Amino acid sequence: MCCFSRPVESVSATNIFVRDAGAGRQFLVYSMSYRASEDLAMVLPLPVVPGGPEDAVKFIDLHGYKDFFRDLKSGFPEKERRSIFRSLSKSDAMPAAQTLAVVNVGSFEASFVPQIKDFTRLDARFRLPDGVWDKLPAYARFGFAVFKLRKDADSVHPMALSFPRVDPAKLFIPTVHIHDGKVHPTAHFDHSLYCQVGSQHRRVADWRESPQAALSFMRLPDSQGLIDGNSHCYLKQLSGNLKNQDTYV
Repeated sequence: MCCFSRPVESVSATNIFVRDAGAGRQFLVYSMSYRASEDLAMVLPLPVVPGGPEDAVKFIDLHGYKDFFRDLKSGFPEKERRSIFRSLSKSDAMPAAQTLAVVNVGSFEASFVPQIKDFTRLDARFRLPDGVWDKLPAYARFGFAVFKLRKDADSVHPMALSFPRVDPAKLFIPTVHIHDGKVHPTAHFDHSLYCQVGSQHRRVADWRESPQAALSFMRLPDSQGLIDGNSHCYLKQLSGNLKNQDTYV
């Protein structure tokens, strides 16, 4: 889910990468281009293990690898393009609380919100409008990564993190849209989804596989362990008006 705490004029060129991080955790890398008239926050829901510590999410600074997704894309040469499927995967008053920790991650600040009720511990500019979460009951037990963005930046370097996920058999990809404070049944997609899957996962049959292993097109030292150099990558493109839901692998 890509949610913004304030209306945005446009969001495009969204790229997401996911991979099993071991020990029940998952890597997630996210980037997009946007236009906004005020400072705001982007919120990503995370199916974390409930009741975990407030530092359960580990943010990873990729400011030194701004070309992370450009390199990923290079692993799928246009001349070898095959048909790509475009459908989404099926798959009371609280006492005052301590302010949530803010982590500097390259060019922006990030916070982990353990539960929906903890959004009150964030600056009001970085919360979603009242009532939004009531329309999204599926996220009642989720945690949330919040990235604070500046209005004077139309894009940011990739945002990366790892989190302890509830279901270690599935990779979670946040693709639900909330760009205007409202939840719509369909949304316009301009997404490139990437993943790497381990031997414990089934083959990703409806995704395009890179011809070469990742070490041939990714800068492994700069990826900070996010990429398995010996494994191939997979790509799925979501384009046009599609059902507004998250994706699982």
